Amino acid sequence: MTEQSLPGWLYLDRDFFEAERRHLFAKTWHIVCHVSDIPEAGDYLTLDILGEKFVSLRGADGVVRSFHNVCRHRASRLADGDSGNCGHRLVCPYHAWSYGLDGTLRSVPPWQGMEDLDLKRHGLNSLDQEIWRGFVFVRTEKGLPSVAEMMEPYETEIAPHGFEDLKPQGRVTLRPRAVNWKNIADNYGDGLHIPVAHPGLTRLFGNTYALEAKPWVDKMDARVGTKPSSNWVERAYQKRLGLFDHLPEERRRVWSYYRLWPNIAFDVYPDQIDFMQFVPISPTETMIREIAYVRPDARREVRAARYLNWRINRQVNAEDTVLIARVQAGMESSSYVSGPLSKAEVCLAAFARRMRQAIPPSAFTPPGSYADLRRAAE
Repeated sequence: MTEQSLPGWLYLDRDFFEAERRHLFAKTWHIVCHVSDIPEAGDYLTLDILGEKFVSLRGADGVVRSFHNVCRHRASRLADGDSGNCGHRLVCPYHAWSYGLDGTLRSVPPWQGMEDLDLKRHGLNSLDQEIWRGFVFVRTEKGLPSVAEMMEPYETEIAPHGFEDLKPQGRVTLRPRAVNWKNIADNYGDGLHIPVAHPGLTRLFGNTYALEAKPWVDKMDARVGTKPSSNWVERAYQKRLGLFDHLPEERRRVWSYYRLWPNIAFDVYPDQIDFMQFVPISPTETMIREIAYVRPDARREVRAARYLNWRINRQVNAEDTVLIARVQAGMESSSYVSGPLSKAEVCLAAFARRMRQAIPPSAFTPPGSYADLRRAAE
C-alpha cells in the first residue's frame, strides 16, 4: 500500500499547533548551545521556544546547568539577551532576588518582609538536561529517549568529527520563514527535489544522494565528486577537501545531514558542523535558528574552504526558501488533501509515521473530529 504524506490541514490549523505544543514539544529535546559557547563561570545562553524560557549557564565549579529562565517570585525573566555573563549570581531585575550559578536562591532583600521564607525550597526550576558530544539539550518533560540513544545508529560515523572539541564560528543566526515548521522539516528530508531544484548540489553530488530512516533520526548524505564543477566556487571547494585529514579517508568528501526528531538537524561537513533548529512560532511561522562550529584550525586554506561552503549553502538556502513558500501556499488550497509517497521518500514517510504516533488526530484526512483534536490539546 502506498504511504501518504501528512494532510495539508496540519500545516495550517491552530488547534493542531496547540496540540503539538502540549503533546510533542513539551517532551522534545531542545538544543540550547555547545559547551564551548559558555566557557567561563557565569557565562550563559538563553533559548525561548513556544512560551518557554530557558537558560544554560556555567557554574563556578565548571559544571553546565540548565534552568527555566524565570524568577520564582513573580515570574520575571532573569537572564537578558541571547547570551552574556552574570558574574557570580543571577539577580532578578524586578525585585532583586539573587540566585547562585547552581540555581539555589541565595538571598532576598531584607526590606521585602520575607524573613521566614525557606530559601532552599525556592531555587530555580531545573530542566532535564543532556550533554551529548558537547551539545547542550534540554526538555521540560520526560518522554523521548535520550539524545545519545536516539543518535546511536550513527555514533561510529559521527565520532571522527570530534563534536566535543568544536568551537563556535560566529553567532547564532535567526532566519524567519512564513511557513509551518513541518514544511521545513519535510523539505530537509526530501531527496527527490535535489536534482530538480539544486543545480549546485547536483553538480557536486552527481547521483550519490542517499536517504535512510532510523527510529528517531533520519539521515541524508552524498559524496562530493572529484570531477571539477563548472562553477568556480564549487570547484575551489572540491580542491580543498583533502585538508581534513582528521577524518578517515572515506569520510573526507561526504556531506551528511541528520534530522533528529522532530525539529533539530545537524549538517556534518568535513570542514564544519552546523546545527539547525526549526523553532515553531505559529501555524504558519517558523524561525530557523542555526550556527556553525569548527575544529580550531588557523590555516588559510581551511578558512577558505569554510567560506566556500557558506557560499554554496547560501545559494541552497535561497532555493529552499522559494520551494517551501510555494508548498505552504499550496496547503491552503481546497484541492489538496494529502499526497502519495514513493518508496524513495523514506524520510518523509518516517516523519509522517512519527507524527501520527505522537498526535493520533494527525491521521484524520481531512480533519474528522475537532473534538478529538481539542481533547489532545488539553
